Amino acid sequence: MRSSVVIVNWNAGDALTACVASLADDARAGCEVVVVDNASEDGSAAAAAATAPWLRVVDAGSNLGFAAGANLGAAHVAGDVMVFLNPDARVLPGALATLVGALVAAPRAGIAGGGLVAPDGRWQPGAARFHPLGHLVLDTTVGRLPARWRQLPHVVDWVYGTFMAVRADLFRQLGGFDAAYFLYGEDMDLCARAARLGARTLHVPSARAVHGPNVSAARRFGLGREAEVVKGELRFYARRGRPGDVRLFRTLAVCKFGLKAALAALIGRSATAATYGRVVRACLSSTA
Repeated sequence: MRSSVVIVNWNAGDALTACVASLADDARAGCEVVVVDNASEDGSAAAAAATAPWLRVVDAGSNLGFAAGANLGAAHVAGDVMVFLNPDARVLPGALATLVGALVAAPRAGIAGGGLVAPDGRWQPGAARFHPLGHLVLDTTVGRLPARWRQLPHVVDWVYGTFMAVRADLFRQLGGFDAAYFLYGEDMDLCARAARLGARTLHVPSARAVHGPNVSAARRFGLGREAEVVKGELRFYARRGRPGDVRLFRTLAVCKFGLKAALAALIGRSATAATYGRVVRACLSSTA
């Protein structure tokens, strides 16, 4: 199966060039790579294209956000499998082929997400649970300890859009990402809608990408980035969840992040306390 990579960029700077460079071997093997540029002001798309003549850049004309930008990119590719990759991520050698291969080898799977590591090699989560209780309580450092040691592909509820492969026919059947999500929550939503059609989602830990700082999100949201994540998840529960999910998520999130804010303030980590304080306020004020 032919694969296509879509990268949605907004002022990612040098991170985008590094991301594109990590795909050079895949591009030489026939994989098409498209960058959708959401009206960046830093020249990052042009800089990346200057180093990779095989790269195509699609100018979005404005900042569409991730979901709509990814849909625009998907309309410009012809692969049987679409791979969405964040501009602050770099795939390790063979990772793209491993991810796509695992998806193709599992006929009942429609989506697959790769394993993520920080630039210093530390493990990062790449999959999570749907239910608010499981997500907020079990998707934690302790709850994810078993996942750190898994290497074989396995079924999960949803995977992060950081490094995500989707069968093109399924993506089109779903109508792509829901553009009601500007940033955060659209990956969770896509996996949920796929599951309702009977398509499984896999996590493929051995298909690794190095995920750096969230350059674009940090530039746009600053200390409010974590609050935006929660807003996206609240939107998911409001749009796709079961009755009571929004209320349960708000209650658990206020308790969890309120405690984190208090503990951070107690030990003098004012920036961390402010970050979690914003999350609590988002939980209480967001209309989803």
